[in-house]
Amino acid sequence: MMTLVDLSPSVQSDPVPFPSGSGIVYVITDRRTAGDRSLVEIVRAALRGGAHAIQLRDKDASARDMIALGQALLPLTRDAGVPLIVNDRIDVALALDADGVHVGQDDIPADIAREIIGPDRILGVSAATVEQAQQAERAGATYLGVGDIFGTPSKPDAGPPIGLAALAEIVQAVRLPVLGIGGITIANAASVVRTGAVGVAVISAVIGARDPEAATRALCEAVASALDVRMREETLS
Repeated sequence: MMTLVDLSPSVQSDPVPFPSGSGIVYVITDRRTAGDRSLVEIVRAALRGGAHAIQLRDKDASARDMIALGQALLPLTRDAGVPLIVNDRIDVALALDADGVHVGQDDIPADIAREIIGPDRILGVSAATVEQAQQAERAGATYLGVGDIFGTPSKPDAGPPIGLAALAEIVQAVRLPVLGIGGITIANAASVVRTGAVGVAVISAVIGARDPEAATRALCEAVASALDVRMREETLS
């Protein structure tokens, strides 16, 4: 007699959702930026500094190596109540039972990714135009990573910077939370939030920092301060 197997995605009983509200600092791992330092320890420090989400990203690593790193990071993110989101590799995300996956425009299409991971996991999508952003929203994205905003050495394939005006246009065109990404630093993070973005996604600003905990805390403070200013201005307008 044939045995039917349930192929629907397994989801942990209490998944960590995408952060609600604004003032988000989203940290993306990068082995090359970390150099000879431990990514696990850098992420641990970033979580102490107040990071709201962690993305496991490594374009060159094998699935086995990504799973091993994810297994080391998951206890840290779970303890902090912060989602762990896997870049591109849906197979790794499912193997880890991670909180979500993030796909770019050259990765598996967002609507197919949503079908594979199911309705309960986070789906992040990269976008650089209003059209891409609106398509991602229709496909079931949870949030958007929009950029490259300022130009970044961490992602050589990111394309030319789109700037703050394009970011603001995308923010107005969708109902999804939007994170600005690409060359974000403590010096310019506030300008990203002033466009209406809910926060910033960073690689070098934290992973490459001498003190990742202090760098994350400073980013959180800069983003929160800019959000306060934006809300006051909106109240007065």
